[in-house]
Amino acid sequence: MTINCNGSLIDLASPKILGILNLTPDSFYDGGNFQETTKAQKQCEKLLEEGADFIDLGAYSSRPGAKEVSEKEELKRLIPVLETLKKTFPNALFSIDTFRSKVAKECLDRGAAMINDISAGNLDEVMLKVVGQFHVPYIAMHMQGKPKTMQDNPTYSDLFTEMMHFFSSKISDCQAAGIQDVILDPGFGFGKTIPNNYKILKKLETFECLNTPILVGISRKSMIYKKLGIDASSALNGTSILHTIALSKKTRILRVHDVKEAKECVYLLEALQ
Repeated sequence: MTINCNGSLIDLASPKILGILNLTPDSFYDGGNFQETTKAQKQCEKLLEEGADFIDLGAYSSRPGAKEVSEKEELKRLIPVLETLKKTFPNALFSIDTFRSKVAKECLDRGAAMINDISAGNLDEVMLKVVGQFHVPYIAMHMQGKPKTMQDNPTYSDLFTEMMHFFSSKISDCQAAGIQDVILDPGFGFGKTIPNNYKILKKLETFECLNTPILVGISRKSMIYKKLGIDASSALNGTSILHTIALSKKTRILRVHDVKEAKECVYLLEALQ
């Protein structure tokens, strides 16, 4: 299983790491830490040195209850940093975490290699067309509702049936738009209760039948720290445990804050296998 990122063919036989670089003031774990270009540059260097295969740049916090950010502000946060990072790390592969087609296009024009869309195109009807024109991989995430209200009262009549229908439909839509490399994200914490999250993780291999790479983003999330009665800053150990479980269930990409520890999970599990 491979994906094409700006001409680089990435083999997912060995799981890959997508390092998180938030350019927001209000992300749930590292909000405000890397807004300045110099700080973002230093953190990007750290993530790459620790073994990140991709860097995921996000300028719109999608945590539950987060304030909405204008398209203009999102671009203002993203573009200067992306341009600097592309010059500093010309061989790095940058993913853009956005649900807006204009933001995606501006970043793809500047060399971004992948789009990570929490709405899978549901919040911008032009998104799939734009991504298809650039022939880059597209991460389509399952989310019930919208970021601001998604955790108010998430309910499902049949969780897996609804998710499978959603993903099957999205794969067809992406292919129709010319997107060759679709990556599916179950969307842990996005319109799901904590029991929902663990049910998905327990049966993650259910999605294998879709023949599409699965990305898991559970790094330091509330499904870990609320369950353990701690906070996000203390959730690294729990994150590593759940990463190991996700990898054992054929996850191809981990989206993480802590690259070194995630890489260790990959190496040790591969040694075991």
